[in-house]
Amino acid sequence: MKTSWMLSLFVVIILGPLNLVVAQEREPEQKKYEMKQYWMVFLKTGPHRDQDSVTAVKIQEGHIANINRLAKLGKIIVAGPFGDDTDLRGIFIMDCKDESEVKELCSTDPAVKAGRLITEIHPWWTAKGGSFK
Repeated sequence: MKTSWMLSLFVVIILGPLNLVVAQEREPEQKKYEMKQYWMVFLKTGPHRDQDSVTAVKIQEGHIANINRLAKLGKIIVAGPFGDDTDLRGIFIMDCKDESEVKELCSTDPAVKAGRLITEIHPWWTAKGGSFK
């Protein structure tokens, strides 16, 4: 009987902490991610939307072409229109070094040039590459 009591004490004192160490080693490491600044651009209804329909279509085609150009350059990460009918017309999420670059690139948009759209620019932080994985 004395032997089984001593064996139990050995298991609790010696092996107990070992089990804790093994359990800690099995816990998954917390995922690490790096934050990065992007630029969120809200496209809003501009003051000059009185173009005739043919001109408006050409401006829109140029707007889409410009988005595709900036996406190919890696400057626009996400772009798209809003689905409701408010002054907020669309959004860009841009990867630029600073706000002046964002302004410069947005000024190349035919819809902004024509005054059909105006921009509202905000710095925005998220996980680098947009992933928390």
